[in-house]
Amino acid sequence: MNKKILITDYVWPSVEPESKILIDAGFEPVIAPDSSEETLTSLAKEVEGIMFCFAEVTSKVLENASNCKVAARFGIGVDNVDISKATELGIIVTNVPDYCMDEVTDHTLGMILALNRRFLPHTKSVTDGNWKNVTLDKVMHRTRGSVLGIVGFGRIGRSLASKANGFGFNIIAYDPLLKTGDTVNGVEIVDFEHLLKSSDYISLHVPLIPQTKGMIGKKELSLMKKGSIIVNCARGGLIDENALADSISSGHISGAGLDVVEPTPPKSDNPLFTLENVIITPHTAFFSQASTLELETRTAHETVKVINGSKPENWINPEVSGKSRTGI
Repeated sequence: MNKKILITDYVWPSVEPESKILIDAGFEPVIAPDSSEETLTSLAKEVEGIMFCFAEVTSKVLENASNCKVAARFGIGVDNVDISKATELGIIVTNVPDYCMDEVTDHTLGMILALNRRFLPHTKSVTDGNWKNVTLDKVMHRTRGSVLGIVGFGRIGRSLASKANGFGFNIIAYDPLLKTGDTVNGVEIVDFEHLLKSSDYISLHVPLIPQTKGMIGKKELSLMKKGSIIVNCARGGLIDENALADSISSGHISGAGLDVVEPTPPKSDNPLFTLENVIITPHTAFFSQASTLELETRTAHETVKVINGSKPENWINPEVSGKSRTGI
């Protein structure tokens, strides 16, 4: 067994499931001791494939991976791999875009409901001994009939809409790939400004690309309804966190739920940390034992599949077709 697959990083207890698949297929898993560019560049030299989670797979890493045929993401977003360099080198890039839709949408809905019902500040009032002094002077929406605006109406956005229907939300969505005025899965597609102005809750489900970086800033927050709530379980960098903190402090935005921040991990002086109706989780919306096992096994199977000359299930850079190192 001399064909190697580099596993750059992982955030689950072990890599036994994916390692078994690789070994059974005749590959040796190489687990990186850390995810620095120097370490990954060194380890990538002789590998047939790279499986990566949050590690940065840079152009330098890819250039040194002279035998690499596939870079397979443990996850959905692929903003941490140099796709243009991979394409130039003939390396196929894959991901698993649908493994955690239930977990992410559960996490999103949980945040929306907890923020609206003000679980955190009310719990703190009780534990601080202020049960009798709680004042019910903050906005709490009745979910039935309130407006949920979903930004990005792909797999996860549509899954969220399906679940949110059961709570009685009126749902609208914005997606630059969909035509304003159309109805998709019973949801009206609107323009971005209309969504900002009309929604009681806004949930972000878009990738982090140049066009979406900072898409929620001071201007966009000012357009949102007073007392509205925003949730981001997609990518850090979509929201200007300083502007968000200012808007919450002023009382304009009622609360925020963030599973992702920028940078990661966040700095200790992040102004959002001092605000009462803010939930921040450490990029765990994807997680359950079931979703993680699915992610591990599907990524490994995809890696083996591509190296053995078959098209991947989810192909991020199909423009490399006919020029890839596998001949696909």
